[in-house]
Amino acid sequence: MKKLNVGLIGAGFMAKAHAMAYATMPMFFWPAPAIPVRKVIADITEEGAKIAAERFGFEKYTSDWRKIIEDPEIDIVDIVTPNDTHAEIAIAAAKAGKHIFCEKPIARTSEEAKKMYEAVTNAGVKNMLAFNYRRTPAVALAKKFIEEGAIGKILNFRGTYLQDWSADPSSPLSWRFQKSIAGLGTLGDIGTHVIDIARYLVGEFDEVVSMMNTYITERPIQEGVVDKLGTVKLEGSVKKGPVDVDDEASFMIKFKNGAVGSIEATRNGWGRNNFLTFEIHGEKGSIFFNYERRDELQVYFADDPVDRRGFRTIYTGPAHPYGEALWPIPALGIGYGETKIIECHDFIKSIIEDVEASPNFEDGYRISLICDAVVKSAEEKRWVKVDFGK
Repeated sequence: MKKLNVGLIGAGFMAKAHAMAYATMPMFFWPAPAIPVRKVIADITEEGAKIAAERFGFEKYTSDWRKIIEDPEIDIVDIVTPNDTHAEIAIAAAKAGKHIFCEKPIARTSEEAKKMYEAVTNAGVKNMLAFNYRRTPAVALAKKFIEEGAIGKILNFRGTYLQDWSADPSSPLSWRFQKSIAGLGTLGDIGTHVIDIARYLVGEFDEVVSMMNTYITERPIQEGVVDKLGTVKLEGSVKKGPVDVDDEASFMIKFKNGAVGSIEATRNGWGRNNFLTFEIHGEKGSIFFNYERRDELQVYFADDPVDRRGFRTIYTGPAHPYGEALWPIPALGIGYGETKIIECHDFIKSIIEDVEASPNFEDGYRISLICDAVVKSAEEKRWVKVDFGK
């Protein structure tokens, strides 16, 4: 069976998720399209890279990501670093002829995203963005129902992504709160996940009107390079730094196919952990999904007999998308890890079968342009057309 050597750049939380996916994908999807080999991992320091290699099962390690790009043995460059490094690494990898798997969002700005998209297009390499939530079997099942016409023409989409890890002002100043590194705040970090799902299930955006807010304008500065997110509190006489990105973004949408919708994203919603939801209304029914109950898809079909109408809950399992490769009993439990395993499978399959991966860098660029429109609308307080250019 063909093997593909992976060079992973970054050694934080997402490195753990990606390394696990490479290790276990062939256990779930057999025969696998190819066997991913964890060849080399890069981190900022030599010691950090060495520990990461031992922990995540990589054969080699380096503190210079450029050595991964230059290594002729490497087939796939996997980018799990902060947003400000995505463009430089991806463009170099594309020029070196490597296939590229990159965490979302694609970049800090649409200008960077465009350069990344052009680089992979010119190089002809396969590329994928890690919007893994669309790989949840229940979300893929929603896509199947929509494509089959089970709920008819889509009229409305309502999506949320609510978290509370940054609601406490004593949570440290993660790079996610710094525009120079992140580009955007909540909109880029978690709002893009809902934008991706909306495009995946409903269609392309046409216009948006939005509001954006920053509630906590400064945060305690953390020590060390490990991103603490909301896992610690830094209180007392600690030095603070400014927050210059959004804490919340809410916007209404007009889709190109005539549907309308709304998205709300915040990291300041006390009591919400990973509340990624969508509800879609069509002419013949409705679909509802909540990622915190990710084995479940709630559906309502208007052509049911009147005395049997109502939302029903489908527990995903072997009969549903990706089900045969996962667990043998419905509702046995789909986790975050399984979505990364599925994502890994689909990307490697796209390389072996020489087909476009999805979502790819073009999708990432388009999502960046949608974010531009959301920001512009919030600043100018009006509806803004999404300018996709050519």
